[in-house]
Amino acid sequence: MNPTPSISWTAPDHTAHQALWRSEAGVPVPQRVVLVDDTTPADVAYKLACEGTALLWQGDFQNARHLLQALTRRLDHKHPKDRKKSKASTPVASAREAFQQHRQRQGHRARILGMLLLPFDADHQVPLRRAPDTRQACLEAYGPGTEPYVASLRELLGLIGAHEWRKKGVEIPAIQGRIHAHYGVFSPVRGEYVNLVAQAPLPARTLAYDIGTGSGVLAAVLARRGVAHIVATDQSPRALACAQDNLQRLGLHPQVALLEADLFPPGQAPLVVCNPPWVPARPSSPIEYAVYDPDSQMLKGFLAGLRAHLAPGGEGWLILSDLAEHLGLRSREQLLDWIDQAGLCVLGRLDARPTHPKASDPDDALHAARAKEVTSLWRLGAAP
Repeated sequence: MNPTPSISWTAPDHTAHQALWRSEAGVPVPQRVVLVDDTTPADVAYKLACEGTALLWQGDFQNARHLLQALTRRLDHKHPKDRKKSKASTPVASAREAFQQHRQRQGHRARILGMLLLPFDADHQVPLRRAPDTRQACLEAYGPGTEPYVASLRELLGLIGAHEWRKKGVEIPAIQGRIHAHYGVFSPVRGEYVNLVAQAPLPARTLAYDIGTGSGVLAAVLARRGVAHIVATDQSPRALACAQDNLQRLGLHPQVALLEADLFPPGQAPLVVCNPPWVPARPSSPIEYAVYDPDSQMLKGFLAGLRAHLAPGGEGWLILSDLAEHLGLRSREQLLDWIDQAGLCVLGRLDARPTHPKASDPDDALHAARAKEVTSLWRLGAAP
């Protein structure tokens, strides 16, 4: 049996059609599908999408992009007065509610815009007029194709954007090079946490563990700082492939051993580093696991297991933003209590203010919390 789900639709001549369904976001197969093209009015398309009907595009590719933009404008201007009122009247005390409403709006937006679908050939090319070459971008996310399929235009644009980011990479001064994030792997665009790891005093240069390595950026920083051997773990094969690619590009792969593991490798090290997802909320797609940590599971797991994996006199470096505290999703008291319960103590802390654009954007839905955000490197040790 083929584990990949399929999507079905009926052509104008009443013939039934079927293809594989792909969704990196884990969106269920649409149950209602209609064919649309260049003659379909945007208002009609918007109404169908809001009703839960998927729109399988048959026209010019660039016109499909125009339709997606039209759907976006209708979503953005649906309730302008309500949005202005919300921004003006939301008190700081309701930051948690603001975050929940923000996530709900994001989810609603994704559902509507994700209703515009495209056909793909088995080699990942879109068989429409004026379609770009989508083969490499899709190959990097989906792997080799086997047969024709259907996916959303919005997801395709995300794949293309990720492909371009992967080619260009992100310049990281601390590693004297660039990090090329693969699709679905968090890109180190927020440099303040990388700089903290580059500046903190090293307890030793013999061995370090990098827990949840992702793109491999922190392992690369430690290697550049002269740590002789680093064991970098991740439970995502996609992340491990990305880290391997980056370390080889930088010429640092002899110093770093990559291991597929949930948190810790066997043994102890004088330095154990972890940069878990910062916001304790439920991801709405597999890709969001780099940002959202449901019920702080990874954070609590790292703290609970750290003492057993620290060599005598060793340090655990926890890199964590306090955005969750300003959103009312986790308190500082909770964090300190988890540290204490794990038999750990705080040896010191380095702080940095974020410099990304959203931190200073007054129109951002979470601006009140972002304006107060501080990213910290917590130096933890075994409690006496």
